[in-house]
Amino acid sequence: MSWMTVCDYHVLLPERGACALVDGEQVAVFRTFEGQVYAIGNLDPFSGAYVLSRGIVGTRGGEPTVASPLHKQVFSLVTGACLDDPGVRVPTYPARVVDGRVEVAAGAAIVEAAGERRLVDAS
Repeated sequence: MSWMTVCDYHVLLPERGACALVDGEQVAVFRTFEGQVYAIGNLDPFSGAYVLSRGIVGTRGGEPTVASPLHKQVFSLVTGACLDDPGVRVPTYPARVVDGRVEVAAGAAIVEAAGERRLVDAS
């Protein structure tokens, strides 16, 4: 798995999203007030628009979330699961901070099947 720098950590404002093109995929990147970074697919599966990076960041039951800015469905930033419709999810991507820069794993997405999360490396 290779890592791609998407931005400097300090420019990613807490509770705001940013969109980055990672290995040809639009990825929404978020920083929480606690300082954690998360990356999910930017495509809202309900509207078909690439808008999740502009969503409303919050928590539900202590889990970091983002609500679509269009129809307000809420997605877990940890698992990508839609908390309003358990049958729907968006991909999540490994994200980290290295030397003050936010990096997202290129060519890799975390998928969940049969209750297990696993890393799928497309590279």
